Amino acid sequence: MSPRVSLDHLDRIEVRGLRARGRHGVLPAERELGQEFVVDVVLGLDTAPAAAGDDLSRTVDYGSLASRLVAVVEGEPVNLIETLAERLAAVCLHDATVAEAEVTVHKPSAPVPHPFTDVAVKIRRSRP
Repeated sequence: MSPRVSLDHLDRIEVRGLRARGRHGVLPAERELGQEFVVDVVLGLDTAPAAAGDDLSRTVDYGSLASRLVAVVEGEPVNLIETLAERLAAVCLHDATVAEAEVTVHKPSAPVPHPFTDVAVKIRRSRP
């Protein structure tokens, strides 16, 4: 990240509505049957170096990132979507150009015994 950018003034790359099937949850049926999860990520970074050189290697390849995020959702099950969100944030922050990541994990088919639109956990993590 260049010195001109502070965390309050980062550029953003957003990937919204990424869908993948996972087996996350505390109920046996959630583990056995699985369900669709929807992930939104907002990455904070300085995009100026990439734009100046029109160089993908100086920014986030969001196609590749999406594949890595889907692999986590489809991978090892966890009980809580809070844990899943932490794992997804770690994937985002693995890219050295990313200074912060906001991750929202939506569980639209959560086992809630009342009509609802969505259940989601949103976290924000940044480099120390």
